[in-house]
Amino acid sequence: MGQAIDFQKQLIETVYVNLPGPKEPVAGMTGGELLHGFLAELHDAPTQEVKDYVASLCTRWNVVYRIK
Repeated sequence: MGQAIDFQKQLIETVYVNLPGPKEPVAGMTGGELLHGFLAELHDAPTQEVKDYVASLCTRWNVVYRIK
């Protein structure tokens, strides 16, 4: 008889970040809105090196930027 295989079920959810994001935080913003603005700002990074790094993280974490 073969050995049992241990596994962990993983739920994968894609997170969509709509562009453009909020430019400045305002009073009363939720944590999700602040995170959205931060991620949108990373997308517009000034150097290609930062953009490539952000793209690699997005691939790993299932984050997709989309223009609305």
